[in-house]
Amino acid sequence: MGKSVRIKSFELVAQDISDVDVHLLHALSAGVGWPHRPADWEFLRQVGEGIVAVDEIGRVFGSAMWFQQSEDFATIGLVITTTRSQAQGAGRWLMAQVLERCKVSNLALNATKAAYPLYLSLGFEHEATVFLNAGKVSAVPELGPAQGSLGKLPVSQIDEIMDCDSQGFGVNRAPVLEKLAETSSICVLRRDGKVVGYSMRRPFGGLEVIGPIVASSDEDAIQLATWHLKTMKGCQVRIDTREESGPFAEFLTQCGLAPVETTITMSKGRRFLNRSATAPWVFALAGHALS
Repeated sequence: MGKSVRIKSFELVAQDISDVDVHLLHALSAGVGWPHRPADWEFLRQVGEGIVAVDEIGRVFGSAMWFQQSEDFATIGLVITTTRSQAQGAGRWLMAQVLERCKVSNLALNATKAAYPLYLSLGFEHEATVFLNAGKVSAVPELGPAQGSLGKLPVSQIDEIMDCDSQGFGVNRAPVLEKLAETSSICVLRRDGKVVGYSMRRPFGGLEVIGPIVASSDEDAIQLATWHLKTMKGCQVRIDTREESGPFAEFLTQCGLAPVETTITMSKGRRFLNRSATAPWVFALAGHALS
């Protein structure tokens, strides 16, 4: 597709997302009911790249971002269009711009139900459902001791989690994690001095998000989540997970974090999710755009 698209009586062009007033981006996401604050948009613009669809007087009608996770893999997110422009094909045009500009062959995203048919038509394949668990922390079950030592990780030691995360996520996404760590509280689980799991907590959208959580078992993931949740009773918390059932999913419900929405993880190129019984796994996502 071309660098511009006509929507009824006016034309939209692609503009670099870093050149747009962040409050216009906030208005765009608020218009579709997404929780992103201006600070959240600023963070995402620091981590990734993106474009917006603007008209001749600078009004924003859509956005799309991509996040280079490794040399040959990126995640796509923040694909938003106004109702008016969506009906005229702006979403497909924005995705065409992203696929042209993002020079990697392996991609993943988390699709809303409304956008799912569009991504299917663009060659993305269904992999898993993401459950957005959110609510006020009501109670945190008492746990036995962790199998290993739990403790806070200083940001200066963020390199210690990279090997564990790479095994769980599938690629080394060090630049993204380093940026996340700047505003996060980090817990690590060690056995014999080696990091075998970690969790991060940070503010997002007016609440606290716990994620990523990377661990080798439900039990370890629960311990890593509990480290944060035990001091958060009464707080609004969100944890995005692909665990539909099992101990970790049940634990979240017990804490008052029930599924309130779902999205669908999709990939284009090589398969994104490759779970192994013996390797770490991403029990909670960093975010829908960052996975």
